[in-house]
Amino acid sequence: MTQITFKDSPITLLGEQVTEGTTAPDFSVLANDLSVRTLADFEGKKKLINVVPSLDTGVCDQQTRRFNEEASGIDNAVVITISADLPFAQKRWCAAHGLDNVVTLSDHKDLAFGTAYGVVMEELRLLARSVFVLDTDNKVVYTEVVSEGTNHPDYDKALDALKSI
Repeated sequence: MTQITFKDSPITLLGEQVTEGTTAPDFSVLANDLSVRTLADFEGKKKLINVVPSLDTGVCDQQTRRFNEEASGIDNAVVITISADLPFAQKRWCAAHGLDNVVTLSDHKDLAFGTAYGVVMEELRLLARSVFVLDTDNKVVYTEVVSEGTNHPDYDKALDALKSI
């Protein structure tokens, strides 16, 4: 099991870590309208999966905004933000910030995404701050699990990986 920190406290990550060069595992999460979404719903798109502990925090808010703003000009790309927030909270966050086109998905129900990608923080039942970039065939071309959960990811590396597909 991989270990990171959150506010300098050790955190254990559950699930199998996704690695570059492998095919991304499927997942089942909830959209804001409570419909089930899977990786197949984004078939044929370049994907930047933006994983945050909670949209209601400063770093998660900034991370989600930055990835969506900077990836918006990348042809055939989608930014998918996944957290363990309730779908209702995600919908409220999007509405409060005027972000109608942001894809937010909830892993709250059974942590299927977090377990499949190895980013469930066991002690907090939240997802670890991380980024996964997948090509149009769901091959993993970039991964980052941020070692300290309150730090920002490497935006430039993730966006460069998305642009290079």
